[in-house]
Amino acid sequence: MRSIKLTSALAAVAMSVAVAPSGALAIKHHRHAHALSARHCRVGFNAAPRFVEAGETALTFGVLLCPAGTNVSGQAVTIFQHTAGTGGASAAGTTSTDTTGRFQLPTAPLFTNSTFYATAAGAKSPKRAVKVSPKVTFTGPPDGSTLFTRGGPFTHVPHNALSNRVIFAGTVSPADVGAQVFLQRENAVGPEEWHRIGRGLVGPGGIYSIPHTFVFPGEANIRVIVRATKRHARGASEPLSYQILQAQNPVLTIESSADPIFYGQSATIHGTIATGPGATLTLLARGRRQHGFLPIATTTSTTGGAYTFAAQTPLANTIYRVTGGGKASAVLFEGVKYLVTASASTSTVQAGQPFTISGTVSPAVAGHPVYLQQQNAGGIGYHPVQIGVVSAGGTYSITHVPFNAGMRKYRIKVPGDPANQGAATAAIAILVTPATTSLLKPEAPGNSSLPSEGHV
Repeated sequence: MRSIKLTSALAAVAMSVAVAPSGALAIKHHRHAHALSARHCRVGFNAAPRFVEAGETALTFGVLLCPAGTNVSGQAVTIFQHTAGTGGASAAGTTSTDTTGRFQLPTAPLFTNSTFYATAAGAKSPKRAVKVSPKVTFTGPPDGSTLFTRGGPFTHVPHNALSNRVIFAGTVSPADVGAQVFLQRENAVGPEEWHRIGRGLVGPGGIYSIPHTFVFPGEANIRVIVRATKRHARGASEPLSYQILQAQNPVLTIESSADPIFYGQSATIHGTIATGPGATLTLLARGRRQHGFLPIATTTSTTGGAYTFAAQTPLANTIYRVTGGGKASAVLFEGVKYLVTASASTSTVQAGQPFTISGTVSPAVAGHPVYLQQQNAGGIGYHPVQIGVVSAGGTYSITHVPFNAGMRKYRIKVPGDPANQGAATAAIAILVTPATTSLLKPEAPGNSSLPSEGHV
């Protein structure tokens, strides 16, 4: 009986095939194969750059890869975003594939670390993270200013009359009330070796304020840094360079005609001696690696006790002192800024394609960091987007790939170090045009990078 029923079922199937309209069975099998192929699609996906500053956008892009014979054109793609500190992911936007299965979609402005992924044709891509650095402003005395230790520019005055208590202030955006900000000074041992000299807290509105009194004369490269959290990457302000001097001795003063100067420039050391004209004076100098002062020039005071030495051309930060008539001046720190040149390989580049900024740094210090900086969205200030280094010959070359279209302004900043003070080039305008999806590639390692955190 069971054999008879099975035989009847097979016969019924055969009959249905026999009476089916021509081509209908083939269409049925094709549709089944297409659905099966779609379930075996996968999504290649990228988000770049990997680091952005708060308020900037990133670009998400990828390709839908399916078995041969599967239509990948015009497929709906949904980009999902998970924002650090929140639960789950939500749709950030939708787009569709081109004829080759490729797609791209800019993100909205980002203010918190985010993870993205894409779905298309029933497939889900791997996740890609974009880290967001807070925007950190930093105000204090103007870059290159001369400051004094403790009691102010002159001795024999009330302690608080001309105190050199400096207030460094600024903002952190997005405002993370209660977050710690660290005031850092670069160590004397080498570039990008930062140590903490002060600390503050972010208050309402993202405002912070850190008072500081300098104790030791010499160069001082100063910045503020915000440590990384789950919600944000670390953020660093632009470094500022200062000359820290001892309080002047009013009996024998010392000044410079220009301070700081650029590498290769000259400055004249001058001042007055209270004993009047006819005093023999000696100019002494000490470099960073010298243990004591060495005499380098002499002169004689003139009317009113004024004196001037022949122009000096120090090639690195130098400390000067004048002696004569049994008196000694305070020390004078003469800052020497790096001399930096820069030129771009193009004035127009397509998003996802590279451009190069190259130039020279004098004096040449092999391995010294070089920052490629981009102007902030508001047009005030810059932030680093990629870190390069100086070659032994004093040249550098940074190849960078932008991922967001628009007019961008870049510059090169060489941060200061114990030997020389930092300097930056003029802005270079580069128009970034919209990307061609087929040419987009994953971001190369190091294309977006942050300065050293230092010791906080």
